[in-house]
Amino acid sequence: MTSHPRDTPQFYLTAPSPCPYLAGQEERKVFTHLVGRRAREINEILTQGGFRRSQTIAYRPACETCRACVSVRVVVDEFRPSSNLRRVLRTNRDLVGTLVPNKPSSEQYGLFRRYLDARHGEGGMADMTVLDYAMMVEDSHVETRICEYRRRGPDTSINGRGHGPLVALSLTDVLADGLSMVYSFYDPEMAERSLGSLMILDHIAQARALGLPYLYLGYWVEGSRKMAYKARFTPQERLMASGWVRAE
Repeated sequence: MTSHPRDTPQFYLTAPSPCPYLAGQEERKVFTHLVGRRAREINEILTQGGFRRSQTIAYRPACETCRACVSVRVVVDEFRPSSNLRRVLRTNRDLVGTLVPNKPSSEQYGLFRRYLDARHGEGGMADMTVLDYAMMVEDSHVETRICEYRRRGPDTSINGRGHGPLVALSLTDVLADGLSMVYSFYDPEMAERSLGSLMILDHIAQARALGLPYLYLGYWVEGSRKMAYKARFTPQERLMASGWVRAE
């Protein structure tokens, strides 16, 4: 019988299922487990190859007849916000992001639940329990952190922290060449503030401050309204068959 070391990744293929982005299409994914002492190293390599992380799983699309899912990453040092994105920054200047350990809280889950119910009530995450949420946040063998967004308070200029209710959150991995936004959500009653775009803008600023060249945004799908916003953050690089290709 052949055995494989725990630190050697083994890849598996999922069965076909309905595509969540393009009507009438089916999706399949190739995935592996991120465990053991090489988890961070393997995650770095796979992220640069177009994989995404979910808990201790790294996955990427492996659809037989479709290549619509394209990995994108923002070129941090060259990014300049458009007039619309500058408006997002002005609208949300009363908010501040605070980095905290990747530990779940009841307040986080309450916001997560409201977001899912309002925005993704029929999606694959709709039935996630508080335990499922805790595993999504904590179950990581790589460097992961949370950025919580709240309103600025009287002491924010001193301690850098906001106050009041949580309005948005991003679960983010720290890589050798960038930040990777694993999952973000926000208060659905504040949709007019474009909080999803705000979190991306803030993470671009964080990556720049850390001297990291890229912000990984996951998959952009041409023709999908859900993913169209990612094309606004340029210059960016898109992973094609020939490698990472610049897009303005």
